[in-house]
Amino acid sequence: MNANVSGLGENEELKNSSPTTESPELPTTTESTDEVAAAQAAANGAPDAPMPSATEEQDAEQAGVEASSEPVIETEAEVEASSEPVLETESEVDASSEPAMEPEAEGAWLNDAAAPDLKTFKRGDVVEGTVTSTSPTAVYVDVGGKGEGVIPGRELERMNRETLDQLKPGSVIPVYVVNPNDHKGEMILSVNRALEELDWRKAEEFKQSQDVYESHVAGYNKGGLIVRFGRLRGFVPQSQLGADRKRLISGETPEDRWGAMVNEPIAVKVMEVDRARNRLILSERAAARESRESRKESLINKLKVGEVREGRVVSLVDFGAFVDVGGAEGLVHLTELSWKHVTHPREILKVGQEVTVEVISIDPDAKRIGLSLKRQEADPWDTIATNFMVGQLVQGRVTKLTKFGAFTQLVDVPEIEGLVHISELSDQRVNHPREVVHEGEIVTLRVVKMDIENRRLGLSLKRVNSAEYLDMDWTSPNE
Repeated sequence: MNANVSGLGENEELKNSSPTTESPELPTTTESTDEVAAAQAAANGAPDAPMPSATEEQDAEQAGVEASSEPVIETEAEVEASSEPVLETESEVDASSEPAMEPEAEGAWLNDAAAPDLKTFKRGDVVEGTVTSTSPTAVYVDVGGKGEGVIPGRELERMNRETLDQLKPGSVIPVYVVNPNDHKGEMILSVNRALEELDWRKAEEFKQSQDVYESHVAGYNKGGLIVRFGRLRGFVPQSQLGADRKRLISGETPEDRWGAMVNEPIAVKVMEVDRARNRLILSERAAARESRESRKESLINKLKVGEVREGRVVSLVDFGAFVDVGGAEGLVHLTELSWKHVTHPREILKVGQEVTVEVISIDPDAKRIGLSLKRQEADPWDTIATNFMVGQLVQGRVTKLTKFGAFTQLVDVPEIEGLVHISELSDQRVNHPREVVHEGEIVTLRVVKMDIENRRLGLSLKRVNSAEYLDMDWTSPNE
C-alpha cells in the first residue's frame, strides 16, 4: 500500500507547480483510469517489478521534484520573453499617436537637417561677420547664423572716421555679441567692444610669450607714462622705464618730467593683465636690451652710408658720444665730434641734446653704426685750401705737447690744428717740445706743408725768420 501512495505522490507533483503540494491521500476521481490501474498492478506485486526500498523512494521523489521544476523555470523564461513584443507594441502605439507631419513642416525639418552648421551665439562671443547693409542709424551684419545682427546707431556716433569707412557692404569685420536676442528679437553687435576684446587677448598672448611690443607714448600721469596697446591704455610706472629715458627725467611737475616724451617711440613688455580692474602694466626696462638689439639690426638693414639723420644724445664717454638715431644707437667718435680739437665730448654736447649726424660707417656683423657730427658743418679745410699757402705766416695756440712735436690751433681758423714737428721748433737740438713752447702759448708760425686730401698741416717755428721766405714776407697783399 505504501507503493500506491508513493506513485500517486509523484503524479500529483507533476500536476502541481510546487513540491509543497504533496499529499499522502489517495488520488481523486479526476485521475485517469490508466494511472489507477498502474498503481494497482504495482500493489499486487508484479514479478518483474521489485518493491523499491525506502531510500529508493526518497531518491525518486527528489528526482521527480527536480525534473518537475525544470518545465516551470522554462515556462517563466518564456513568459518573460513573451512580454517583449508587448513593450514593442506599446512603443509603436506611442509613435502612432503623434500627429502626422504636415508637408511644409517636413520641408523645414529637412532644411534644418541639411544645414547643421547654423551657429548659435552667446553674450561675449567675438566673431567675424559680413556687412550686408548700412544706414545712418544702423549697420546690419551677417554673422553666419539664422539671421542678421545689428550695430546700433549710438555706437556709430562714437566711432572714428577710419572705422566708419570700413563699414561698407561686403566688408568682413570682427563683432562682439552684446545680446544674442533682445526684446525686439534682434542680435545686438559691437565693433568697438570686439576690437577691445581682441586687444585684451593680444595682451594676454604678449604676456605669455614675453615678446616686445612697439608703440608710442600717448600721455602721462604723475607716476609714469601712458602707452597705447591697440585700443587699450597701458601704464609704464617710473620704476619700469629704461635707463636712457630715466636720465632725461627732470622737473617737479608731471608736465616737466614727462611732457617732452609724448609721441616718442617706446618698446615694452607686458607684465600684468587684469581685465576686471581694467589694468594693463607694461615695462620698458624689461624690453630695453632685447628691443635695442632688434631695432639696431632692423635699422642697420635700412641705413646707408652718407645718410643724414636727426638723433638724440643718450650717453657720453671718454672716446665719444652715443646718439639714438631712430631706435638704435650709433657712436660719434671723439675725432668726429668737431673739426676743432675736443678733449672730451662734454665740451660740446650734453645728454638729451638733439643733433644732426651723418652715417659714415655700417658694420652689419658687429652691429655697429659710425656717425659724425662735424661732417654736417662747413669743412674748414676748404678755407685752408683757398686762403692759405705754403710759406705764409700764421698765428697759433699750442694745445698739446708730445715727444715728437707740438700741436697748434690756428687762431684764424680754430677748427684746424697743425703740427710743429720737434725738428721745426729750433735750430738747436731739442729733447722735448716743452723746452721751447708751452701749452696755451700763442706763437707765430710759418706754413711749411699743406695736405688737403689727408687733412694735414705742417708748421714751423724755426723758419719764421728764414731768409728763403724773405721776398714773400715783404710782398704787398694787394700785389
